[in-house]
Amino acid sequence: MGALATISLKSGWVVTLRRACRSDVAELVALITADPVAQARGDVPDQDLAPYLNAFDAIDGDPSELLVTADRNGAVVGTFQLSFLPGLARRGATRAQIEAVRVRADHRGAGLGGAMLRWAIEDAQRRGCGLVQLTSDESRVEAHRFYERLGFVPTHIGYKLKLDDS
Repeated sequence: MGALATISLKSGWVVTLRRACRSDVAELVALITADPVAQARGDVPDQDLAPYLNAFDAIDGDPSELLVTADRNGAVVGTFQLSFLPGLARRGATRAQIEAVRVRADHRGAGLGGAMLRWAIEDAQRRGCGLVQLTSDESRVEAHRFYERLGFVPTHIGYKLKLDDS
């Protein structure tokens, strides 16, 4: 799998950003389920990877989606999903939506999160997007400060409606 970017972090680590592959799913799920906010909404580690593999297949098969892994020495140490949303608003601009930003606990503070988001922003610019947006749970105060340091500004209030699992 070809590299999207190679990043040298202030820690001296070298991390490769690449498109996620199906064999990464277990490690990606581990990153997602290590998060207390995700756990509170039902993302808990379990033995059944089938729903995650189905989701991966849908993401991977959609040209408007890019699931990125940060790989260090063959291990997934970070991830995010980048979605491209065409729309009529903003004179027909395409928006880039960043979702599920995660950095493995033992790699936080090394600059990986910022490097991943800077790459995502640059990729959105290369693709002609007019806006990059993301959402963050309101309880993630530290994450909000992080996003604001990168230039994001809180401009909207988000709403969600949970649908039945049936």
